[in-house]
Amino acid sequence: MIKRKNKICPLCYQGIKYIDPENTTLLENFISGQFSILPAKRTNLCRKHQRKIAEAIKQARFLALLPFVRK
Repeated sequence: MIKRKNKICPLCYQGIKYIDPENTTLLENFISGQFSILPAKRTNLCRKHQRKIAEAIKQARFLALLPFVRK
């Protein structure tokens, strides 16, 4: 049996409750080189924060702060 180490969500650890879509420096940490949203397994986010990050990235794309695809 393989024991897994409990991973802590970095946003829960910092106490972040609201994710601003205009804060592109934070959102860029959760986007791949092809500008796709990284999965929670790779970013170690909890379900709540993964949903909020995805929603903020989609809003930032709509506001033209982040690109949809790589050029």
